[in-house]
Amino acid sequence: MSHLEARAGHPGAGHLDAGRPEVSIIIPVYNEEDGLAALFARLYPALDALDTSYEVILINDGSRDRSAAMLADQFHVRPDTTRVVLLNGNYGQHMAILAGFAQSRGEIVITLDADLQNPPEEIGKLIAKMREGYDYVGSIRKQRQDSLWRRKASQMMNRLRERITRIKMTDQGCMLRAYSRRIIDTINVCGEVNTFIPALAYTFSQNPTEIEVAHEERFAGESKYSLYSLIRLNFDLVTGFSVVPLQWLSFIGVILSLGSAALFVLLLVRRFIVGAEVQGVFTLFAITFFLLGVIIFALGLLGEYVGRIYQQVRARPRYLIQAVLEQHDGVPAVPGANRAGAAQ
Repeated sequence: MSHLEARAGHPGAGHLDAGRPEVSIIIPVYNEEDGLAALFARLYPALDALDTSYEVILINDGSRDRSAAMLADQFHVRPDTTRVVLLNGNYGQHMAILAGFAQSRGEIVITLDADLQNPPEEIGKLIAKMREGYDYVGSIRKQRQDSLWRRKASQMMNRLRERITRIKMTDQGCMLRAYSRRIIDTINVCGEVNTFIPALAYTFSQNPTEIEVAHEERFAGESKYSLYSLIRLNFDLVTGFSVVPLQWLSFIGVILSLGSAALFVLLLVRRFIVGAEVQGVFTLFAITFFLLGVIIFALGLLGEYVGRIYQQVRARPRYLIQAVLEQHDGVPAVPGANRAGAAQ
């Protein structure tokens, strides 16, 4: 039987225990209607086969297609193991995951993208590794199915990020990761408005590790991350977890100041020895424009840090919840309308 022929609503070993489930699966969804049926057809059988208690938390991040309706339908198919969080707008992947973290109850919390590039069948590997005593399990995509430029760009950004932030993640773009309850509870009380969840979790972990996982082509649709979005994400990651760029900027400023002073002395000496010169005008213009470029870059970098402070001190909610579809005492219910995700 193919994955698509499997029935997504097969009740089995995944029923929630009376207390907390062992595993929570967090899946943010944004305009994924073409691939959700395939996701459900593979996800639930894979989790049922693990013979452990689990819950699946699906977060609709303001989708403009039929994703929200399909998530609601899936909740009615498997209300025993499914919870659906409907956000009232598009807040971004990481804010949607934070909304899922706030709803989660599992001792092991796993994040998974909805595009099926990371097979749900790999979840068991992360659970097994967490049971060995690790509190953070990252993943490395083997035989990545992305384009060459994207793989190379990712490798370069990974190396640059590691040198700046000292956060060791071999494959920062893979969201198939597992976290302990302690880390999730710590993240839930963390007041950062802008953050990168895998890096934030790494800073809180005591015993992290990484494993290799399979990687497949996107089942349907297109990636929600454009080149600009990826650059923006990495810039946020660097400025959000390190002040090294500011230290580099200060160092460059000192070097340029010393160089400018040396050039001034040189020109002054030549003025007295050689006399007035006209030939060096274009060189001075080039130096001036270079220094202006450095100043503009420095202002932009400082503005990035100031902007993060501005967003933080406003203390606005990170997200707003329109509704939560969940089961109470065996009866499907829709509580929690218009709840806010606290920013502090």
